[in-house]
Amino acid sequence: MKKFDEILGIIGEFGFYQKCIFLLLCLPHIMSAFHMAMSVFVLGIPNHRCAIPGYPNDTYDIQSPSHEVLVSRLVPLSTDETLKYVQCELFARSYDGDDNSTKKVACSSWVYDTSVFINTFTSEHDIVCDDKLKTSHAQMIFFGGVLVGAIGLGSLSDIIGRKKTLYISFLLLLGSTLGVAWAPDFITFCVLRFLVGAACAGMFMTAFVIGMELVGPSKRVWAGIVIEYFFALGLVILGGVGYGFRQWKYTEIACAAPSAFFLLYWWFIPESPRWLISQGKIEEANKIIQKAAKVNKVTIPEKILSAESIEEPESGRLWHLFTSRVLLVRTLIIFFNWAVVSMVYYGLSLNTGNLGGDFYINFLLSGLVEFPAYTICLVLLDRVGRRILHAACMILGGVACIVTLFPMLYADESLQPITITLAMLGKVGAAAAFAVIYVWSAELYPTVVRNAGMGASSSCARIGGMIAPYIADLSKVIDGNLGRAVPLVVFGAASVVAGIMSLWLPETNNRDLPESLEDGRRFGKKKLSKKYEPKLDYDNKAFDSESGITNDTNGVNSGTKL
Repeated sequence: MKKFDEILGIIGEFGFYQKCIFLLLCLPHIMSAFHMAMSVFVLGIPNHRCAIPGYPNDTYDIQSPSHEVLVSRLVPLSTDETLKYVQCELFARSYDGDDNSTKKVACSSWVYDTSVFINTFTSEHDIVCDDKLKTSHAQMIFFGGVLVGAIGLGSLSDIIGRKKTLYISFLLLLGSTLGVAWAPDFITFCVLRFLVGAACAGMFMTAFVIGMELVGPSKRVWAGIVIEYFFALGLVILGGVGYGFRQWKYTEIACAAPSAFFLLYWWFIPESPRWLISQGKIEEANKIIQKAAKVNKVTIPEKILSAESIEEPESGRLWHLFTSRVLLVRTLIIFFNWAVVSMVYYGLSLNTGNLGGDFYINFLLSGLVEFPAYTICLVLLDRVGRRILHAACMILGGVACIVTLFPMLYADESLQPITITLAMLGKVGAAAAFAVIYVWSAELYPTVVRNAGMGASSSCARIGGMIAPYIADLSKVIDGNLGRAVPLVVFGAASVVAGIMSLWLPETNNRDLPESLEDGRRFGKKKLSKKYEPKLDYDNKAFDSESGITNDTNGVNSGTKL
């Protein structure tokens, strides 16, 4: 009896059946993008100033000459060149008379500029001034949910199956995202956003796993990159939805409602044949294979699978990667690159509001630039190799971010397009590097520890995502244009350092990949003459589930963005 990858070669590695299922499984990635970047619209802090006491109809915009006089008398002008008014204090003066005291007092209510957002969760609940870092905490909690969801739902998918876990993720996502729109307070909001993060991780991870496990070995890297186009599409759509509504509740509901469509997937998406085989459910796996063969117009034997098709799991644990100096150094460099590329990618997405110019155009551009980023990967990944491509993306993108310091600090508004262009080049580098590091690190880990290594690498990426909001929000604690520039400089510097460090890793393109720990120690010390051809073990194990939990036929790793 044949192994599963051999069967895929017979029925078609990427036949019409797989293409239809793969397309359906790509659509949840759009939803992942919605909710990953939703905080930009939900937790955005509009320009604001203290509300004038006793004037319930006070607005941020000046309504009349008398209103202008009142505001100028009671609201101090800001010394921060990026703001018009002091945001958290009022002059302790009477409304009229000759009292010109310069004493200032803290205020407890605010009015907000509605030119960008009509309202946000932040403005509705006055999460500003002393509470402004709460928004960073909320975003960190979301990425904490992504980490917990990747581990918890990843493990669950190995126990109850991919399909059931995917459906649970859909239900959790629909309920939690709709719940966010009616969150009555900050604590409830954070709890629900945590659940949204967990659901997004489970949804994308499991959908990705099913898709990759149905695709043949020669198409898996290609398919793993193509799915990222749907994430970029989700960012572009979110920008349009946010621009159309400009109210956080409507934006949240509009992006939550499509999740109901995925409940229909129960009748269209099959269980992963690899998982069924690993559980000894040969008959069920046979039925799916027969259906795929029929749709692909291929004739195969009625009983093409048997118990002999069950593959034994590789033995190896994460700590084995730290048993030699060579493996230790490589592993730490890989971990650092995963953390940095995730931090920079998410950080640049969250930092859109600090670039100047039109907020919505900037956000739209940050999604659009990902399309050429992934195209670069598809075209150059096998031509120039993983090592040079990844390092170039990290270093050049990082330098572009660092250089934004100069137009931000020393140029006037007429040069804002230069700042935006440089930031978008940084986003191109981060997006492309994210796709490359996923493929490259899977090839660097020896087969026996590939599952564990990729699971740990993915966890490092989640930690990087948790750090990103705090760096992006440095402008909240550093005044002026310097505060707007510092996040980009930090992201750029980290990217350059990670890119340089990655040059110490060996190239894997057209190489025989390491299988044992000893292979891993020797790998890269000399060029191998034999051109690499995909092996069954590599193709089954290189893309294992984010949880890092080894399963007999765990097929793929969804260690991309979520």
